[in-house]
Amino acid sequence: MVLSSSWKSRHKRRGCWVGPGLAALLWFCVCTQFICAVRAVGETPNVVQKDAEFDVTYNDTVTSENQTIYAFNHTISRNKTEGVRVTVDVLSQNLKSPILFVVRQQQAVLSFQVPLILRGLYQRKYPYNHVGRTLCQPPTRAISETQHFFIDVSTLSSQGTNYQLRVSRVESFTLQTDKKFSFTASPSQPQYFKYIFPEGVDTVIVKVNSDKTFPCSVMSIQDIQCPVFDLDNNVAFLGMYQTMTKKGAITVQKKDFPSNSFYVVLVVKTEDEACGGPLLYYPLRPDELINAGNRSKILDVMVSQAINLEVYVMGMLFCMGIFLSFYLLTLLVACVENKRMNKKREVFESPADTSPAETVDNGSTLSSEAITDSATSTDNNYGYMERSLESVGRSRQESLSSVEEDDYDTLDDINSDKNIVRTKKFLCVSDLARKDKRVLSKKYQIYFWNIATIAVFYALPVIQLVITYQTVVNVTGNQDICYYNFLCAHPLGALSAFNNILSNLGYVMLGLLFLLIVLKRDIVHNRAMVRNDVSALECGIPKHFGLFYAMGTALMMEGLLSACYHVCPNYTNFQFDTSFMYMIAGLCMLKLYQKRHPDINASAYTAYACLAAVIFFSVLGVVFGKGNTVFWIIFSVIHILATMLLSTQLYYMGRWRLDAGVLRRIVYIIYTDCIRQCSGPMYIDRMVLLVMGNIVNWSLAAYGLIERPNDFASYLLAIAICNLLLYFAFYIIMKLRSGERIKCLPLVCILFTAVVWGFALYFFFQGLSTWQKTPAESREHNRDCILLMFFDDHDIWHFLSSIAMFGSFLVLLTMDDDLDNVQRDKIYVF
Repeated sequence: MVLSSSWKSRHKRRGCWVGPGLAALLWFCVCTQFICAVRAVGETPNVVQKDAEFDVTYNDTVTSENQTIYAFNHTISRNKTEGVRVTVDVLSQNLKSPILFVVRQQQAVLSFQVPLILRGLYQRKYPYNHVGRTLCQPPTRAISETQHFFIDVSTLSSQGTNYQLRVSRVESFTLQTDKKFSFTASPSQPQYFKYIFPEGVDTVIVKVNSDKTFPCSVMSIQDIQCPVFDLDNNVAFLGMYQTMTKKGAITVQKKDFPSNSFYVVLVVKTEDEACGGPLLYYPLRPDELINAGNRSKILDVMVSQAINLEVYVMGMLFCMGIFLSFYLLTLLVACVENKRMNKKREVFESPADTSPAETVDNGSTLSSEAITDSATSTDNNYGYMERSLESVGRSRQESLSSVEEDDYDTLDDINSDKNIVRTKKFLCVSDLARKDKRVLSKKYQIYFWNIATIAVFYALPVIQLVITYQTVVNVTGNQDICYYNFLCAHPLGALSAFNNILSNLGYVMLGLLFLLIVLKRDIVHNRAMVRNDVSALECGIPKHFGLFYAMGTALMMEGLLSACYHVCPNYTNFQFDTSFMYMIAGLCMLKLYQKRHPDINASAYTAYACLAAVIFFSVLGVVFGKGNTVFWIIFSVIHILATMLLSTQLYYMGRWRLDAGVLRRIVYIIYTDCIRQCSGPMYIDRMVLLVMGNIVNWSLAAYGLIERPNDFASYLLAIAICNLLLYFAFYIIMKLRSGERIKCLPLVCILFTAVVWGFALYFFFQGLSTWQKTPAESREHNRDCILLMFFDDHDIWHFLSSIAMFGSFLVLLTMDDDLDNVQRDKIYVF
């Protein structure tokens, strides 16, 4: 090549003249790149495409130098959907590089490697050499259409790797309504099937069952789209899903699937921790491969039609009808009672029967109606006005007596000296009803206003929280968040289990009815007080309605919070369902005690502070109590000490002091009363009650310390209920021993309530779900609906327990109606 001098000089001036040596170097580089490209073309893997057929097993070998493409074609129909399943086995062991299988379809691509590596907890790796996958079937608009798909097999291993490939049709790919279909699944061989909503069906329930508890499985409902997430590490990416052992059920609504169809995906998990099972082997390193073993599981799937709108309407009408009938029954009883009272008033207002007011032996003036009632009671051996100690019985003389002046020293300041009055051997209600009625009324009204305040501040965040829970469930599709009875969970709108919420309506309606009954009695009593009715001023158990209002409010709140709990029942919101149960039990005990001890009953602030402590321990027990020895020791010690302190408070009527000298006084009493003269207890009745109460509570404390029950909330509630029942039984026994009687209405309420409580507890202990276990284990207890195809056992518990609580409240309200015309200095304290 000859370069002109002008060109040379021009490029020399620019400083970029290319000499002969540099040109030779450039030519060498170009030739080298060309040779490398030719060599690279020579190393391209040999690609072989084969026309393949269904239901034929292909045994072949793949290396980095050869690649095989299997071409398939099949005809799909709009009226009939068939699944296509690819099954691969790798026969070689100790592979350094896996085989990659890529399935290319018209609208989707599926790729997986063999051995298939699935990860478990702490990134543990599980290899599977046998893999089976179902191909996604996109919808078609044509009546009949032929589709092609290809399977590419390749690897980077230079050594030959043997494999088997088989493609087959899944004849039962579309599930039929009410027809059970059985199949086998494993972590590397998931299964999924298609279901199409029939005409006129808006909601179905998909049920999956298995005879084996383990291995743990996952059931998923996904929309018809590609890809289908059917592996353990991606099944939660789309749709609704839940873990299962033996049972699984998901209610599916047509409105959630625009194509009017969905996939039912079944996956076996690589590990069992999610279902409460143990892990037998823990690797030393996260990247260590673990032998997965045999984790195949036989499953049955069946899709059934869920209830229709008529069943919803029947369920709601049934629920409303039951509790509205109590309103009608109450109205009927009130009308009959008013009619009876009007007839009695007409009899006493007639001229022949009119008599002047009579004076009883203590100087109090009573109406003729009161005297007549008293005389009638005397004829029936229930006379309180003129009865003697001999009529009560010899045994009662040692523990009870009427107020006589020689029973105690009549000091001038007896009305103000609490120690003299409360430490008398025999007390009557008049001794503990000395405070101003207006002051006591305001004191007990605080119970109602406090619980109303608590209810507002408690309920608002609860409602907000459960709405958030339900939203999370609906958005994520994670059915393991809430512990429903999935075999009888009927959705309505955004709510997943509307029937469990509806069944709590009884607490609210009957609580409101009880408030109305109490209000009516309160108005009647206030009117009697305004007209200075002697029977209201000086007879019967003092009427204070604040605790009754608090009890009715607590019953309504129990219904509201129980409904909130059942929006999404789980481990973190259990206290919504139990908090007001503790309050109801505590308020009932306080009301029983208040009947005979109106002046010395606990204040609202003290009572609610104690109930708050109980709820606090309930939370601690659920969070830290499971298997924690230290917690159970501390709780048992506190339980026993609290029982002893309360017993002392009740025995001495509050006339004792907890100070530095308490131990010295205890030793002195033991020495003087037990050792020196061996005298019996001064207050025999109270001592019997407190000894029995201590035995029961100490036994419960020992049981908790030894057995350590998992359900601490129920254990704590059982303690409260046992104490309430013990005190109630003591009250009834002492009432009968005192010569008092129980009228027809409270007697009917007692018998009716006892029967209803028995049936209610039977349904409560059915245990359809439990948040103390994993969601999969909880579903093993799920059962079908048993009432109107809408309500399950727990719903019936809600019905019966609300009725039983209402009946129990009526018993407390009416059990002392027989004393309304008896002077308070003739009514014994026990």
